[in-house]
Amino acid sequence: MQTLSRREKSLLCALLTRGGRKRSNCCRCEGLRAVREMLAERPDLIEFTVGTGRGLASLGGVEPPDFRLVSEEEFSQFSATVNHQGILAVGRIPDFAETPPQGDFIFALDGVADPGNFGTISRTFRAIGGKDVWYTEGSIDPWGDKAIRSGLGAQFSLRFRRFATLESLADCAKSFGFNTLFVADPHDGEVCFDCDDLFRKTVLVIGGEANGASAPPAGSRRVIIPMPGDYESLNAAQAATVILLEYVRRTRKGGTGC
Repeated sequence: MQTLSRREKSLLCALLTRGGRKRSNCCRCEGLRAVREMLAERPDLIEFTVGTGRGLASLGGVEPPDFRLVSEEEFSQFSATVNHQGILAVGRIPDFAETPPQGDFIFALDGVADPGNFGTISRTFRAIGGKDVWYTEGSIDPWGDKAIRSGLGAQFSLRFRRFATLESLADCAKSFGFNTLFVADPHDGEVCFDCDDLFRKTVLVIGGEANGASAPPAGSRRVIIPMPGDYESLNAAQAATVILLEYVRRTRKGGTGC
């Protein structure tokens, strides 16, 4: 086991900022469940791991690669949480910019900026077996410290790709044969439970918490979750969960996403 170098300590602090992550192309993954997810799904991305004796013991005998042992006091100095779990990994941010999407549909986030909503959406999408999450500027950075902790490391099982606008996202999706863009709308649209081609090589967009999705490109279709109580009670994460579970219902029923 090694101790932390000065450069590594500086990197741990820099990765708390978007600029630091962009310059280094690395991210922090803090917390037991998040680190376990990274170890299970993408150990190849790990640059080094840091932990206390307590944190290392919590991994159940698994020693992470390039481990740096530190004291509880030292870990507290660079932890982003008040009550830390004593375990953290630093890893490279994967790039899926040139790879074709996988699966029946692309899930897109347009202006979803709340870490809690982002984490719930990411975990749910991972749970249904989804792969590709595309997002626009104004959305939360998936590789930020809060986003990774909220998602419990689900990022390392998913394929994220960033776009300047929803229009450029849609254009790229079409180049891969995902030609129809569906936008979840709280007011009007096709009922998501009745839309037969909702998951047939499509892009499904969830908009931001405050203003919903930006102006969708021409040819887009709106879908709505019917609410008999006539009350806008669903936030972005709840709406995403309802629609994603509709995908599960269809695949269990007929073996495909249609």
